[in-house]
Order: sequence, then structure tokens, then C-alpha cells
Amino acid sequence: MRDKIAVSLTIAGSDSSAGAGIQADIKSSAACGTYMASVITSITAQNTKGVSSIENISTAMVREQMEAVFSDMNIASLKTGMIPTEEMVNIVVEYIKRYDIKNVVVDPVMISTSGSTLISNDAIAAIIKSLVPLTLLLTPNSIEASYISGIKVSSKADFDDVADKFKHLGLKYLLLKGGHIEGDRLTDVLYNCSTGESVEYIFDKIDTVNTHGTGCSLSSSIASYLAQGYDIYESVSRAETFVHNAINKAKDTLYGDGFGPINHFDYER
Repeated sequence: MRDKIAVSLTIAGSDSSAGAGIQADIKSSAACGTYMASVITSITAQNTKGVSSIENISTAMVREQMEAVFSDMNIASLKTGMIPTEEMVNIVVEYIKRYDIKNVVVDPVMISTSGSTLISNDAIAAIIKSLVPLTLLLTPNSIEASYISGIKVSSKADFDDVADKFKHLGLKYLLLKGGHIEGDRLTDVLYNCSTGESVEYIFDKIDTVNTHGTGCSLSSSIASYLAQGYDIYESVSRAETFVHNAINKAKDTLYGDGFGPINHFDYER
């Protein structure tokens, strides 16, 4: 009799340049040793220089994808990226509850680097009200953390105040990411929202333009390790190291004329 293996699931948008979104999620999970299924919420036309067009998948098709995956596979963890509408958020919440998924990682893809909202305001409200309370780990960058908390994140010194705001949202753990903060070192901080305890992950910043999709890759690799049975601390530690190494491996590669992807795989093996 064959064993049914644990599967991780990504619910996110597609990136035609394969640097972020669904493509980065699946590559990250494969590199970390986990099979990852996918539910696509939107399709983007983009390359390393930017996004030229976005088209959302129909709500009915998102539900069909969810039903197809959950009815057949043993979903041990899931991560969400871009969920553009309130209706889609509600479907995701419905399936998390129905199948009692505990290992939920939410990468709140809400705000662009320039400060523009990427999803509807109703979707943002639904994520905060309905999805976050079911979340094991939320992984906002400094821009998203500023938007949700109402506190401008200018340096790591702001992290504790921001984390205190997040405690009231009902999630269990918060990973604040410092990649957008100026400085020679990058610091991400994992907070236990119940106890207030924190763990820091500190790396020297790498001089490269190949950083596209780092947030997607980090959240999906965390979900991958959770699916394998590692606890939250070990999963985040392994994922942080994986992404840092993937950025380093891509630093001297030219993928296009803009911000290229990280290198998820070590081809020298």
C-alpha cells in the first residue's frame, strides 16, 4: 500500500516571468523538498522591468481549483499570496475551516513598493478580519506592516511597536521583514504573538538586482518546511537561510533588464 504524502498548497497570482507568485512558490517548495499544489487567483503579464497587465481568474474557477485540490490531496500546509477580491478571500477561509488547516502562512500581498494598493479594499478588510485569525504566520514586509498597523516602519526600532499592534488581530506568529529598510544588514524578526518573545534573523545585504520574488519564496519555503513537520521556529530558520543563499547564487546572473529572480536551485550539485 502506498503512502499519501503531505502536500503544501499555494494560493496566489501567476508571474509570466516566473520570478514571483505561483512560479516562485512552486520552485521554492521543490527546492526545499515538498510537493506543492496551486490555486491561481490572477494572471499577470510581467517581466523583470514591471507589470503591464493583470487579469483576475473568475471566482467560480478559484472555487473549482480549491475543490479539486482539497478533495484529492493531503494538504499539510498552505500559503497565500495575492488574493485580489473579497469573494476569493471568503472561499479560502471556507476551505481552511472545512479541512481544519493549521499551518497557514499568509504573505499579505497588498501594497506595491511605490505604495499603490494591489488588491481591492474589501479584500484587504476581509484578509485582516477573516483570514488573519486563522493564520499561523503572517509575513509582511515593512511597507505592508506600515499599512496594516498604521505605524510607519522606518527602521528595526519600529518593529516592537508594530508587533504590538498585530497582537490584537488574532494570529499566532508574525514575521516582520526588513528588506526594504536602508542599511548594510537585513534583519527579519519572528514574534510569538502570545508571549511577545522574538527571534532575529540577521544577514549582510547582498549587492544585486536579483531580488524579485523574495517574499513569495520565503513564505512558500516556510510552508514547505511546516508540511514536513518542522515547528515554526525551525521552518522559519531554514527558509531564511534558503532565501539568503538563493539571492546570493543569483547575484551575478543577468535574467533581464530589470529586477531579476533569485536562484532557487543549486545547479552545481
